[in-house]
Amino acid sequence: MNINDEKASHHQAKVQLILGGARSGKSSLAEQYAAALNMPVTYLATGQAFDAEMEQRIKQHQQQRPVHWQLIESPLLLAKTLASELLKAQEKQEKSVLLVDCLTLWLSNCLCYSGDEQNTDNEEIDLNYWQQEKQQLLALLNDIQQQEYLHIILVSNEVGHGIVPMGELSRQFVDQAGWLHQAIAKVADNVEFVMAGLPLTLKSAGTR
Repeated sequence: MNINDEKASHHQAKVQLILGGARSGKSSLAEQYAAALNMPVTYLATGQAFDAEMEQRIKQHQQQRPVHWQLIESPLLLAKTLASELLKAQEKQEKSVLLVDCLTLWLSNCLCYSGDEQNTDNEEIDLNYWQQEKQQLLALLNDIQQQEYLHIILVSNEVGHGIVPMGELSRQFVDQAGWLHQAIAKVADNVEFVMAGLPLTLKSAGTR
């Protein structure tokens, strides 16, 4: 695929999935794609600053983003937030871009969620809550495919390349992330894997 074909495929895509490891350049690539679409961009952040290191990561991402992009923090109810943004776009009949960064933080938040609060200091897992949120997201992505106003770019960490981790929560996190990526990849127009800042196209709208 040449450069012009690649640009065209991203403009055609309603749903894009960008995978990569930590510091792979996946977020920067997603932001480049969002800016290139020349539409209003809403950035959906799923991260939460539970410690100083995470707070610094969030600040770094904030500094990299254009100041005119709208920001919505959605650590848990991602599908509900996306549905609201889709409805706004349909009502306005204006094309826009949603950039979600990242799915694996959202997954982690959902796995650690119990009842009315998030438990970050224990190993309790509520797969029922996670499965409900996951199915709502997948259904919504199918809806987005059927409309003309919204483009969505999903960023996620590929965490399945290492050894099987110790601990139930860690193993469930790796398993659920892999299954989530597979399910979204089936729906997505474009899927890319990023390593050392270089994207490898796994699926393209121009060749579906």
